[in-house]
Amino acid sequence: MGRPDPEEGQLPAPVKPPDGGWGWIVLLGCFVITGFSYAFPKAVSVYFKELMKDFHVGYSDTAWISSIMLAMLYGTGPVCSIMVNQFGCRPVMLIGGLLASAGMILASFTTNIIELYLTAGVLTGLGMALNFQPSLIMLGTYFDKRRPLANGLAAAGSPVFLSSLSPLGQVLLEKFGWRGGFLIMGGLLLNCCTCGAVMRPLDTGMKRKMGKAQDKYEAKEMLPIGGKSEEGISTTDGTKKGKKAKKKPKKGKKLLDFSIFSNRGFIIYTISKFILVLGLFVPPILLVNYAKDTGVPDTEAAFLLSIIGFIDIFARPACGMVAGLKWVRPHVAYLFSFSMLFNGLTDICSARASNYTGLVIFCVFFGISYGMVGALQFEVLMAIVGSQKFSSAIGLVLLIEAFAVLIGPPSAGRLVDALKNYEVIFYLAGSEVVLSALFLGVASYCCLNRGKKEPPPENNPTAGAGSDTEEAESDVQEAEEHSSDNHQPAHSTDNAVVMASEEANHVAEEQRGEGGGCPAGDGEVLARDGCNADQMVERDSF
Repeated sequence: MGRPDPEEGQLPAPVKPPDGGWGWIVLLGCFVITGFSYAFPKAVSVYFKELMKDFHVGYSDTAWISSIMLAMLYGTGPVCSIMVNQFGCRPVMLIGGLLASAGMILASFTTNIIELYLTAGVLTGLGMALNFQPSLIMLGTYFDKRRPLANGLAAAGSPVFLSSLSPLGQVLLEKFGWRGGFLIMGGLLLNCCTCGAVMRPLDTGMKRKMGKAQDKYEAKEMLPIGGKSEEGISTTDGTKKGKKAKKKPKKGKKLLDFSIFSNRGFIIYTISKFILVLGLFVPPILLVNYAKDTGVPDTEAAFLLSIIGFIDIFARPACGMVAGLKWVRPHVAYLFSFSMLFNGLTDICSARASNYTGLVIFCVFFGISYGMVGALQFEVLMAIVGSQKFSSAIGLVLLIEAFAVLIGPPSAGRLVDALKNYEVIFYLAGSEVVLSALFLGVASYCCLNRGKKEPPPENNPTAGAGSDTEEAESDVQEAEEHSSDNHQPAHSTDNAVVMASEEANHVAEEQRGEGGGCPAGDGEVLARDGCNADQMVERDSF
């Protein structure tokens, strides 16, 4: 009854997120996928020394394995968006899990470093990318009111898996060697297929059945009790069958929606995120070497990263809970800006840390701020573009971030080699993060808030005096068209036409009573013909 049928080439209405139920299983799958995607490229570094011995290469050559994984994770964002829009999230994740596992299994049989780049780097990186992006899309589909908390819990998978995969990799290396470790890691990545299998789409089929049942119920309510009600139901069913026979060809869905670039909020977010990534990952990458240069023992220097990971585990869910509060969620973009500002100032203030106690304090505050950024980054993007366009938005954002990832940390490493001074690098990285925070906050306030405060258009008081009559007459026409489209029984349509006609005559009588109607001499004739104010003006002019 006026509801769009998805079989007519129109997209079905989005189903309301359940905010629970099976969504918690989806959240668990997203937690695992996020952990593998972010932690696996770093955990593979425990095998680098053995690879250097077997293949007779340097550290920079083996480090390209992790770099290629991250480049595939970020750079293939638009490809993932196209595949998700074309085939759906679950099939793409199943294929991604198989590719990620196959890449590590094949890497265990390689004989040179180039083959490792193609297997562990390209193939595994592509597989993780095909899992990471759809899992975030499904998370936004299943959660709305609790989405900030869900994003925070899912983001906690990164530090949890990082703190577990690295020790596990070391144990596998000692017992089975790097080839056996790669083989077992490939088996672990098959869990991505399990996570993909639980990402079932919301049941739109059940919604269509409920719609059909509601149509039949409405037909029974509108028609008199008896044999005629069955005729009305069969007429409604026959109408829908006729529509199916005359259905229009389906409109092709956009594989990548570039219309999001017309959203000012998305443009502001993308620019600030590019500046952020330039400096965000630099401090944790250089922290261990920085501590060693200040005289900290190797074991204590490595423990600094564990401190950051431990704080990060609790910071992300806590920040998600805060972002979900009613008075905070409408301003989540400003909370994200504050978290970036907090992170940047932490980098700047720690640049002069010269002892182990100062570095531990830095790790505590960096872990809090880093967890806040990780918990809010995708929540802000979902709030800006909505769940319908999120699949395209995240692909384009990750592609832009890929360039920043390839520019930021390598440039910092070259500056360290040239200046032999970590203090300048921390100042530079912190300044980039602070700049991104200020840009996001100021641009959001100036551009977006002004757009919201634009006054609504005023109604024209000099509109035609016969507008009420014309509206009543349009109701008559809509009633006639509605009856012809849906093949309703004749008496129900006649009742609608008579009621609307009486309303039109009543409005016309009121206008004549107020003196704004037709001339006195022609009043009766014009009343029968449906006179309005515009017709009166035309008659007077002649």
